[in-house]
Amino acid sequence: MAVRTSKWGWNPAGWQRSAVILLWLGHGIWVLLGANPGRHWTSVAEAVSRPSQSLASRWETWRAARRETARGLAGTRAENARLSAELAQLKTQAAQEAPRLSEAEAAVRLLGLKRQIPLDLKAARVIFSTRPATFGGMILDRGQDLGLVADQGVLVPEGIVGRLWSVSGTQSKVLPADAPNASVAVMLMRSRAMGVLQGLGSGRALIRYVSNQEVVQVGEAVLTSGLDRVFPRGLLVGYVAEVAQSDLELRVIVHLSAPLDRLDAVLLLPPQPPLEVQPPFLAPVPKPQRKRGTP
Repeated sequence: MAVRTSKWGWNPAGWQRSAVILLWLGHGIWVLLGANPGRHWTSVAEAVSRPSQSLASRWETWRAARRETARGLAGTRAENARLSAELAQLKTQAAQEAPRLSEAEAAVRLLGLKRQIPLDLKAARVIFSTRPATFGGMILDRGQDLGLVADQGVLVPEGIVGRLWSVSGTQSKVLPADAPNASVAVMLMRSRAMGVLQGLGSGRALIRYVSNQEVVQVGEAVLTSGLDRVFPRGLLVGYVAEVAQSDLELRVIVHLSAPLDRLDAVLLLPPQPPLEVQPPFLAPVPKPQRKRGTP
């Protein structure tokens, strides 16, 4: 008896085997999945979708960080703009207040010098300077109205400036100590050698009539000697910058200590001051008397 085959090429035995295999596969899957297969399918779906969810979460986190960074950058730029505006305003205010502060500082320093010299010193402001010229000087805002006369000494806390050259009703002209036609009686601080200071211009001067037997060192202080009756003895003039030997006398170059090109206010000595000025005497402060019966 011949076995009839199906149109798919399988005989009944093949179909039976396929059905048994499918039953066993279904039973095995049912055993593996258990009584609640939906939960396992949900787990499988979650496992499959977890990478995409993680990627989407990272993408959203990155976008949020970008937005936050953009906000922070915008805030930082706004803060920088505000601080720049405040800094510019402070610089403007400082520039406006600089002349007043400089004038106040100069006034305080002049007051300190005035307290150190027990003479009737008078103050004046420098309103114009002609120092770039060969015989240039400085113009002060006070003259005969303040009782000024020619040849009064002019000084600042750093040192001497020069002397009054001419005096008018409300102004006066200063001949600086570095002018070619200026002269000041000076002495060297260490050796006490005397000489005459003659201006060379640009804040420099030459000491004449110092014997070549004297020992003069670079950096030695130069003081007024008081012999010209314009400046009392002991005021600072400058410091020795160069020393050179010659046949009869030393060639001593001095850098003047006063900043002649940057003066706003000066003090004026009285006419023909004393040769030597003693520091002001300070009386001792009396101690309070104790009452009887107190320890």
